Amino acid sequence: MSSLPSSVDVAIIGAGAAGLGAANALKNSGLSVIVLEARDRLGGRAHTIMASPDVTFDVGCGWLHSADENSFVKIAGQLGFEINRSLPPWAERAHGKAFPQEDRDDFMRALNAFYDRAEEAAKEAERSGRDSAASLYLEPGNRWNPMIDAISTYVNGCELDRVSILDMDAYEDTDINWRVRRGYGALVAAYGASCPVALNCAVTLIDHSDKRVRIETSQGTLTADKVIVTVPTNLIADEAIRFHPPLPAKVGAARGLPLGLADKVTLALDEPEALPKEGNLRGATMRTGMGTYHLRPFGQPCIEGFFGGRFARSLEDAGDGALAAQSIDEIVSFLGNDFRRKLKPLAESRWAHDPFARGSYSHALPGHAGDRAVLATPVDGRLFFAGEATSPEFFTTAHGARDSGERAAGEVLASQTKR
Repeated sequence: MSSLPSSVDVAIIGAGAAGLGAANALKNSGLSVIVLEARDRLGGRAHTIMASPDVTFDVGCGWLHSADENSFVKIAGQLGFEINRSLPPWAERAHGKAFPQEDRDDFMRALNAFYDRAEEAAKEAERSGRDSAASLYLEPGNRWNPMIDAISTYVNGCELDRVSILDMDAYEDTDINWRVRRGYGALVAAYGASCPVALNCAVTLIDHSDKRVRIETSQGTLTADKVIVTVPTNLIADEAIRFHPPLPAKVGAARGLPLGLADKVTLALDEPEALPKEGNLRGATMRTGMGTYHLRPFGQPCIEGFFGGRFARSLEDAGDGALAAQSIDEIVSFLGNDFRRKLKPLAESRWAHDPFARGSYSHALPGHAGDRAVLATPVDGRLFFAGEATSPEFFTTAHGARDSGERAAGEVLASQTKR
């Protein structure tokens, strides 16, 4: 869309999975709709690139988590996107001797015991109304605690001391994880291709002091009867988008649901036949600051590295190329110095430094599990909120975000009927 309309029935802030979910749900509603997107592309934290002519790379989300309940699986079928249903690389596909089978088995016993204790603690927290940090349920002195914490940085984007035990228990995972061969980000972008979107249109103010909501953007001002806000929590918490009159409950809820950090890097692999397709490599098991590596995803000549939490932030802060350098050093330490000449950096994410994300996906701080419902609650029948952080059970995921956008669109239509 080349020009910004002066007035619409519904303005949607953000063209990520949530905003596009809302826009698609409002098609054929008879309402005029515009999606306002600060980036020059669709998808938000879902973004696929061609890192090289023969390597497709999901810079953001890459897995259809809980695929048997994931709404994007059906959408992929409708749009002609191939779904890969093979087991993920972390499921019994360890490569090399850096993490021997005996140690893997011992680690899994410790990890499962931790989750069992956490589940019991969440039940008690429900009864007592006293939330706590998940780190309290690590077994004191267990040698696998640093690695269990590392798993949290991949799952939650942060270490367990910043994770609410109630929120961790609320997340639903069917343990079925599939992928999109052409890229999850490409799927989300295709899903939004027919939606009315204004790109390069950053929203700075949502003024709901009058009968109609006035929205100030980098392309000018427009008014709307209803607004659906789908931006990441860190933008609301930092008041990068301001509300007038202020909405302290929303800002407070967003601050209780900060975005953790999960970053990815892809490395070109020369002589790829030296490594198995769809393998998993990790071995720095006695520390939390560690990477995990996906060998030759889809058989491509590359290795993907994954980092989370404070370690990922320190690598981002070190500057461009730091994730790739860390990955190469760690892979070489596992596989031998001969591999250094076979690896070449292609692309990496830096979500904490992305001005329109400022992180990867939300987690509830201890004592703030209820903030997801607070953030999702409409204001005055005119302001509605969506995004993965508002999903009660599929937070952190693209399908949780999409479904929340559809939910917010339903609330808009219900408010129209009520009026």
